[in-house]
Amino acid sequence: MITISTIKKVIPASALLLLCVISAKSQPATVSVNIDLSKTYQRIDNFGASDAWSCQFIGKWPGEKKEKIADLFFSRDTLADGSPKGIALSLWRFNIGAGSSARADQSGIKDEWRRAESFLNSDGTYNWQSQAGQMWFLSAAKKRGVDQFLGFVNSPPVNLTINGKAYADSGRSNIAADKYSAFADYLSTVEKGIKKLSGITLAYISPVNEPQWAWSDGGQEGCPYTNSEIAGLVRSIDASFSKKSVPSKVVIAEAGSLAYLFSAVGKSAKGNQINDFFKQGSTNYIGDLKSVKKTILGHSYFTTSPISSAIKTRQLLAQNVNDINELSFWQSEYCILGDNAGEINGNKRDLGIDAALYLAKVIHTDLTAANASAWQWWTAISAYDYKDGLIYVDKNKTDGNYYVSKMLWAMGNYSRFIRPGAIRVDANIMEESPLKSSLLISAFKNGKNFTVVVINNNTENVNIRLNMGNSKLTNTKVFTTSASADLHAEAPADANSAVSVMGRSITTITALIK
Repeated sequence: MITISTIKKVIPASALLLLCVISAKSQPATVSVNIDLSKTYQRIDNFGASDAWSCQFIGKWPGEKKEKIADLFFSRDTLADGSPKGIALSLWRFNIGAGSSARADQSGIKDEWRRAESFLNSDGTYNWQSQAGQMWFLSAAKKRGVDQFLGFVNSPPVNLTINGKAYADSGRSNIAADKYSAFADYLSTVEKGIKKLSGITLAYISPVNEPQWAWSDGGQEGCPYTNSEIAGLVRSIDASFSKKSVPSKVVIAEAGSLAYLFSAVGKSAKGNQINDFFKQGSTNYIGDLKSVKKTILGHSYFTTSPISSAIKTRQLLAQNVNDINELSFWQSEYCILGDNAGEINGNKRDLGIDAALYLAKVIHTDLTAANASAWQWWTAISAYDYKDGLIYVDKNKTDGNYYVSKMLWAMGNYSRFIRPGAIRVDANIMEESPLKSSLLISAFKNGKNFTVVVINNNTENVNIRLNMGNSKLTNTKVFTTSASADLHAEAPADANSAVSVMGRSITTITALIK
């Protein structure tokens, strides 16, 4: 056996001192985090993603491949090493298509992967065999335990639009007011048809999407609206849902940018949506309608960098939401677009950790600065060369390969462990540290279940010590997404001492509160 005394005999004192210094420097720094379980914030409703547009084709791929893809999105199962099989999304967004695909090239939408089918035929009858690929994923989600489903509309069905297309002319709304009731009844019929076909209830219906944009270039299905037009449409939907006993809640307004929720941003008829829709006395007030959920929806595009600006925008949003009694906020659509102040470019796929770390930062900021009660990704499956997919596929309608992005697993660091009903609690790094600015930490409790997500943008490993006050933690588990790991279950740890967090990783610590 080699002892310290033996080492001292063979190594000069000066060299031994240098060895000790090097050893000390190689030890990860320890950062203490204060957890205050009594200081609570928002209740988490769900984490989700949408089936647009690729699921219409991938849902018809060979069974084994699409089953594996569905497992990655929805499974709550665990692999032999303790790692999750999938990210266990708790909500799935179903695109209620406008029918542009039936009109093929005449639709005006050049890319057939951006067209969508519709249950409504041109003669006014319904074809419940339509949207079959999407219906497969809807059922696959339910089979794996997902119990929240949202039906969203990019454009009214082409049968009801002014120009007979699924996109608008010159930035004007593409549905006349005298068609609102027909559109509302169509949504009622679709909800009941899906329920009869699959046994699935669409808990939420989102009838408009990014109403601030013109949607006039034929790039995809879309329809602009002013706030007054949205209010009129929602009143018609509420009347139809009430008459036809549709249980779905209407959610609005899927703002194209977060600022439109609390300011005009140059579009006075399309901004200030929180107060316009939910402040009593407003001309467009619809907050008292039975079918309307008291939640405002917005998209985080183009507001995520630099971080100081991102936080300020979200704090303003949270303040405006808090001013309306019982109102909550859902971040309902995001993928990495634009140049993001030079931090990351939305062009080109990135299956690696860089995009995953950026995505995790966005989720963290939306949860902690905007108090988002839900966080939903845009295209779950992408066939494109952008940072817009959790899983990528070959652009092949009948078969092909799929490619898993680390953005999937980064989102899983949240969705897998922070389940509906969880409450965000206060988590603050105590001491000043050179590592502090590159550490992002959030914490959640759900009954006795406790979850902490740590984003470590430093290249160095860090030890995280959780100060729980009078509470103790048991049954600690650690899951890491990094350049070399996909939500990997690490060796057992003791969260009452310190948990090692890898450099450039997203790490989730779970435990039971004792």
